[in-house]
Amino acid sequence: MDGPTDPPCSWVRKVVSPENCEKRPLRSQSSPINPKRDVEVWVGMTVEELARAMAKDIDYIYEALLNTAFDMDSLEANSHLDEVWIKEVIKKAGMKLRWSKLKQEKVRENKNAVRRPQADPALLTPRFPVVTIMGHVDHGKTTLLDKLRKTQVAAMEVGGITQHIGAFLVSLPSGEKITFLDTPGHAAFSAMRARGAQVTDIVVLVVAADDGVMKQTVESIQHAQEAQVPIVLAINKCDKADADPEKVKKELLAYDVVCEDYGGDVQAVHVSALTGDNLTALAEATVALSEMLELKADPTGPVEGTVIESFTDKGRGPVTTAIIQRGTLRKGSILVAGRSWAKVRLMFDENGRTLNEAYPSMPVGIVGWRDLPSAGDEILEVESEPRAREVVDWRKIEQKEEKDRDDLKVMEEQRKEHQEAHRKAREKYGSLHWKKRSYIKYLERKEQRPLKPKEKAEKDSNVLPIIIKGDVDGSVEAILNLLDTYDASHECELELVHFGLGDISENDVNFAETFDGIIYGFNVGAGKAIQQSAAQKGVKIKLHKIIYHLIEDLQEELSSRLPHRLEEYPIGEACILATFSVTEGKRKVPVAGCRVQKGQLEKQKKFKLIRNGQVIWKGSLTSLKHHKDDVSVIKTGMDCGLILDEEKVEFKVGDEVVCYEENEIPAKTSWDPGF
Repeated sequence: MDGPTDPPCSWVRKVVSPENCEKRPLRSQSSPINPKRDVEVWVGMTVEELARAMAKDIDYIYEALLNTAFDMDSLEANSHLDEVWIKEVIKKAGMKLRWSKLKQEKVRENKNAVRRPQADPALLTPRFPVVTIMGHVDHGKTTLLDKLRKTQVAAMEVGGITQHIGAFLVSLPSGEKITFLDTPGHAAFSAMRARGAQVTDIVVLVVAADDGVMKQTVESIQHAQEAQVPIVLAINKCDKADADPEKVKKELLAYDVVCEDYGGDVQAVHVSALTGDNLTALAEATVALSEMLELKADPTGPVEGTVIESFTDKGRGPVTTAIIQRGTLRKGSILVAGRSWAKVRLMFDENGRTLNEAYPSMPVGIVGWRDLPSAGDEILEVESEPRAREVVDWRKIEQKEEKDRDDLKVMEEQRKEHQEAHRKAREKYGSLHWKKRSYIKYLERKEQRPLKPKEKAEKDSNVLPIIIKGDVDGSVEAILNLLDTYDASHECELELVHFGLGDISENDVNFAETFDGIIYGFNVGAGKAIQQSAAQKGVKIKLHKIIYHLIEDLQEELSSRLPHRLEEYPIGEACILATFSVTEGKRKVPVAGCRVQKGQLEKQKKFKLIRNGQVIWKGSLTSLKHHKDDVSVIKTGMDCGLILDEEKVEFKVGDEVVCYEENEIPAKTSWDPGF
């Protein structure tokens, strides 16, 4: 048989020698045909970085993650990938991954501004103390401060409650000076009291002699102790007949506030802010304590301080109240605070008088901020405007990177939740027949159908979108902290769609219209044009000057969105003395012979049958007779026969029949903000 004289070597490799195969080398059996490529990866790398490491385009990464549990809607070139998805992509590409020990990033130069090292003791000069007045609401803090500085702040405070922190410099007859911080005592302003304690040297704890230790008293003590600030006790309202200073001192022992009378080191001064009695002794006690503390500061070099309060003034723009802690502030100084900076255009004291310089311990109003810093931000002076912009830009980048890290954590948590839900779903359907599985999925899709207009209206009624506007940063902060305590979302969802400072604007009205929400303003105004616009768009604007009135208003609005509850009001009670039946047509109908014990039975009302304390039937009557006459009302002491609208119910002698009516009662939200 003729065959090919020169067969291809690939066919007869075992027969033909390699020399006859056109010098084609024979591959070693041990060498890999397609070696896997190593890809160096690290946790948190972006889609773009992974594509570059794999020498692929970004679309390849997208395609590799399709049909997985990954949220493709959120995937972008700069999206960070978790470990599980990096492994998934590498596996699908047929490559090997190699974890980088540490991603070698170029270290970004720290451009932040920081406080200077501690000053040379030789440069320090004595300074006057910063004293914070703390205590429970309505225990007389503002009145006491008013007497000390002889102005009428207390008369200006709405509702007798200090609405936001005030910083004042008080000159005593002895020539001594004290900076007082008047922090609010209301429950809503806990964060502001804490901020006051952090910048202060001495806390004057005001406790009413007729009221004793209260919730905010304890909170104030905790703030002072955490900040390691000494306390001077001012027992106020000692002019009242029911005043009991000794009781106050004993109650304070439970909170480690031990007065000198009981062997401790806390000075206690009995005062009356209303009459001014013994206020000089309180000031002297404060000055004496400050002398013992030997308070000193460095008045030279760049300024350091703390923002006590911030707000937007119509004529001046962003304004802060600050306490200077180091250096001397002058007009033209360049400051940074948080992510804002300022070139000081104007400085003024608590009475609005212009200042040329502000020294350590002085409270000062500062005008010239580009943006509004937050209360509690650290103020630092820098050498120039470019340097200030550099610091602010660096802090904004740091904030963005921190947010990215937080977002990455949230994405990881959501991925784990999604995987867990996917696993449970597979377990749920895994053992079911395909017909049963299809039917269950159909029912689930049916539940997720788009809401009909009526259903949508009912759902929307259980959501209350709100917009908060306040006069100063601290007030808005306090309101938001209160809203954080909201725990009645199962009744009505409270949705904060926007908050800010300043008067109500057209933008706020548009926001409220879009979300069908309500605007709450605290110590702010709404112009006539704004009110007309809101009325035309059906937007409610609610303005308040007292914080607990605002919260009460919000509670009422939440309550109005809850379904009314039904309350039963008994009209009469009867006892069953006998049971029998009557024939109606071809059927026997059970009849209860009763005597009315209390009130009266009215046929048109609702009835219930009670046996051994348990309600066994509710409904209405088809017949109510006195002897043989049909009646509509049976009064106390009269006998009657009655037939229920449900024939299957069996009567027993001794059962109780109650006639009642149902009234709709407005529901009240269960949210308790802690007033």
